[in-house]
Amino acid sequence: MPVEPVTPAIDFERDLADAERAAVARPDDPGAALRLAECRLYCGQVAQALEGVRALESLTWSQPEWLLRVAEFHVHGGQHEAAWRCHERVLALCPDDPDAHYAAASSCVALGRMDQADQLYQRVIALRPDDYDAWQNRSTLRRQTPEANHVEQMRYVLGHLDADDDGQVPVNYALGKELEDLGEYDAAFGHYQAGAEARRRRLSYDVATDESVMHRITTTFDADWVKQASEGSDVPGPVFVMGLPRTGTTLVERMLSAHPDVASLGETNTLLYALVHAAGPHDNREQLFSRIPGIDLPALGERYRTATRGYGHDAPLLVDKAPLNILYLGLILKAMPGARVIHLRRHPLDACFAMYKTLFRMGYPFSYRFQDVGRYYLAYHRLMAHWRAVLPGRFLDVDYEALVTDTEPQLRRLLDGAGLDWDPGCMDFHRQATPTATASAAQVRRPVYSDSVGRWRRYERQLAPLAAKLRQEGVDC
Repeated sequence: MPVEPVTPAIDFERDLADAERAAVARPDDPGAALRLAECRLYCGQVAQALEGVRALESLTWSQPEWLLRVAEFHVHGGQHEAAWRCHERVLALCPDDPDAHYAAASSCVALGRMDQADQLYQRVIALRPDDYDAWQNRSTLRRQTPEANHVEQMRYVLGHLDADDDGQVPVNYALGKELEDLGEYDAAFGHYQAGAEARRRRLSYDVATDESVMHRITTTFDADWVKQASEGSDVPGPVFVMGLPRTGTTLVERMLSAHPDVASLGETNTLLYALVHAAGPHDNREQLFSRIPGIDLPALGERYRTATRGYGHDAPLLVDKAPLNILYLGLILKAMPGARVIHLRRHPLDACFAMYKTLFRMGYPFSYRFQDVGRYYLAYHRLMAHWRAVLPGRFLDVDYEALVTDTEPQLRRLLDGAGLDWDPGCMDFHRQATPTATASAAQVRRPVYSDSVGRWRRYERQLAPLAAKLRQEGVDC
């Protein structure tokens, strides 16, 4: 996942200046070099950041602790092969280090090497049996079968965990997933619920904050703003793929990036960093949003384009897949009127349940309680209705269900919406070796499948209160 700003009061230019001074004062300190790379990413100096990380890799080649940190930054820059190179070196230096095996397994998942990832997670568990995140990650690598699963092992583990042990979260999610694979849906739901409740208790989160932000967006970026806001360059691209998590955004990204004229940036915070920089120093998100209406939109678009060029892709068209760019859809289309936007939709109950049963270690704190999921979904639903009203015809809605059941016609529509000619290779997206580091990393290595359509019906009784709430607010379930 992308790195997040770490300073309480966000001032990217100040942080970069401080990091530059520290790097000059301590030229042999890997920590100072990494902090400089981090600040360069925030300021859109992506090429310089990645160059610095590559240089640091050589300097730390025999220092495993630092090399693991370097690998993290390769991941932040979407350089997964480089991250694997570092992880492989650390494994050679520290063959019995569970942290090294865990990090290497994550690289293998991103690169589609699921069997190798499974072996590495197994090694982590052997070296450190209470690394329950490894248990949970292992469960996601493949569909479990009656002949090959870890259900009894995990039931034994749960039976010996204290009720307040942090391991309750990943083990319950893992057990829920494996039981669902085996068709034991009631038991699976019980474990999803136990894991989600345990995770939610550990978070300080109020869904009202996100509701307020989305409401503020609809009142600030209204039809008058759309008419009056200055527009940036109409240079074609990029293609922004967005929507709620677990609605098919990674599938679409993979289909598009299988086209010979396309490369994917993956899931980055590049747009958010450019927006934060344009808004200037601020202390919190409310202050950030209060400044957004007055920012220089053409400058925002150019800063974003400069940053994305730094990733080194030479394809004519780039794909940016950050699900929650839905919050900035209006800004995107005004700052970069040549951009294309594809918004993924999915049946409301399938979308909500898919989020609920996924353990997001970073982000999406609304996903661990059905009351929060429902309220967040309704706020999102209103926000997208707003964007359709003030930006008619400016973005393409794609229904996940149609895409996986009527694939070629929908893919043709998708490519046309992205401004691309038809290429049959996009139907074989699952064969491409390019990395992906999202929660769907294992699924998108398979051909198109429709198993997930209508999955909510297996849990219709448990989802009934959520369905009633959504219907009450006018959402078609």
